[in-house]
Amino acid sequence: MGGDSFWTNQNQAQKAIDEAGALRKKIEPLLDSERKLDDFRVMVELGEAEPEAEQLRLEAEMLRDLHSFSKSLDGIELRAFLKGVHDKRNCILSINAGAGGTESCDWANMLFRMYQRWAELRGWEVEVNDALPGETAGIKSVTMLITGENAYGYCKAERGVHRLVRISPFDSNKRRHTSFASVDAIAEIEEVDDDLNIPPNEFQVDTFRSGGKGGQNVNKVETAVRITHVPTGLVVASQSQRSQHQNRAAAMKLLLSRIYAQRIDAQKAEMERFYGEKGSVSWGNQIRSYVFQPYRMVKDLRTGVQTSDVQGVMDGDLDEFINGWLRAGGPMKRMAGLKDEDDSE
Repeated sequence: MGGDSFWTNQNQAQKAIDEAGALRKKIEPLLDSERKLDDFRVMVELGEAEPEAEQLRLEAEMLRDLHSFSKSLDGIELRAFLKGVHDKRNCILSINAGAGGTESCDWANMLFRMYQRWAELRGWEVEVNDALPGETAGIKSVTMLITGENAYGYCKAERGVHRLVRISPFDSNKRRHTSFASVDAIAEIEEVDDDLNIPPNEFQVDTFRSGGKGGQNVNKVETAVRITHVPTGLVVASQSQRSQHQNRAAAMKLLLSRIYAQRIDAQKAEMERFYGEKGSVSWGNQIRSYVFQPYRMVKDLRTGVQTSDVQGVMDGDLDEFINGWLRAGGPMKRMAGLKDEDDSE
């Protein structure tokens, strides 16, 4: 970065700066932890020479600092599991209602709110690309872009079928219902990536009017864009932006990401863990159960992590489940010699 010709190519220079920033974020927390550990050793040595009353005071102070120190080490350890080539990328998260009709549409909407809250708690941005409302309530499907550091690395832990058990607010007899919704997560792939060179004649682009709020331009002009990849039949749409050009760019990113994910799926047998094993959106294929009645519990069936704080989970407190999946899945896959869906080596 200190070279005379560094800024000759601005795009390459920016990539180098971004890479340097990412490396600093990995290295600096570790160096800071080493300094804190040295400080603890010094405090122990100094405390041994102090009177007993002062030793007790220092011990209480160190215990408080050690609790914070332990949490920061946990964060460093979790980030070490995110070694996939695309883990650092933004994530395209899709939610689809499954078996259960109106109940499942409402459940999909609840999951949508839950992931929005979780992303906001992490300081990430959420942008809805496309949403299809349910006939009576909730949503049939929604696709959103989550922008943030390692967004895909964390979000991929949520891929699968989610099951809800509750007393239905839509049942006048107050019976208990079971609902299902599926969650899919793929990494956002930029159009400039060399891995994806798709001929223009393979795309079919259609425009239509956006629904909902947005002003006269959005509602009266065909600003929404739908793109179909003819060879695979993949269809994506974007109607969140105010212009057709912006929606086309957003839809193209989404389509390229889906094409890339499909290619990886076809090339690697172990990708069935993430794409094949999801199964139908119905009983017996869930990765997590959310029980509101007769008792209150959320349990991840892959890791055994569970909590009775159902409301906290629905308000976005998902880190316990995601961290449990990373700790259980990451080391086990590497010990077994398996690769993540986007590991290159």
